[in-house]
Amino acid sequence: MLRKWYQRAAKRNKSLLRSADIKNLASDHGLLIKGDPLTAQVGMREMMAAILGKKLGMTQVFDTEGRAIPVTLIQAGPCQVLQVKTTERDGYSAVQVGFEPLKKSRITQPKAGHAKKAGAKPMRMVREFRTDEVGDVAEAGATITVDAFAEVALVDVIGTSKGKGFQGVMKRWGFGGQPGSHGTERKHRSPGSIGSGALPAKAVLPGKKMAGHMGSVRRTVQRLSVVRVIPERNLLVVKGSIPGPNGGYLMIRRSKKS
Repeated sequence: MLRKWYQRAAKRNKSLLRSADIKNLASDHGLLIKGDPLTAQVGMREMMAAILGKKLGMTQVFDTEGRAIPVTLIQAGPCQVLQVKTTERDGYSAVQVGFEPLKKSRITQPKAGHAKKAGAKPMRMVREFRTDEVGDVAEAGATITVDAFAEVALVDVIGTSKGKGFQGVMKRWGFGGQPGSHGTERKHRSPGSIGSGALPAKAVLPGKKMAGHMGSVRRTVQRLSVVRVIPERNLLVVKGSIPGPNGGYLMIRRSKKS
């Protein structure tokens, strides 16, 4: 399964590491990694404790006592600061960060002009962090790398959950369904009654749990432990799972509840 995933991903991303590279990387940094793949790029240095990244996948590492720890590998940065917003000028204070340069064919004039003001390239993913959430703010045009998390113990990760399309009430809400026999015919997974015809004077109340679109929503996982920071690979290793598929874009910041 992982081998097929690796072959497909290698066609999309030439920088994908081989399994042997992963083992060498792990041993260089005192990690015993069991599993496949991760991507790598050479990074730069900055200090703001907020960054954008991409989910690479899950694996496991082993601590000094031999216990297996499930971890998620994140390609964190490098990112560039595109704009610094202030209360006096913009009504709120924030820093706008970009990640992953756009292809030339996808660059529009507004995006090119906005990036040019900061002396940066147009970026595919652009997000803002409020300055009260991330601490010190870098200047426009500065580069943010995973080095910023070298002294951070806990992080919050924001991503978009996997989309599951249109789903029924049993999968979406955990309904029990209708009886398996005793006269039930072709209605085993139906929701049953959705309201009354008498009081209140409306058949379906607002907020009624019904079938509909599931997933593909913003989710935040708080207080994830930082297991390891590998600056030369732009790699952030955090304990536990994070929302979204492999290759999904993420926002990572210092935990608000640390």
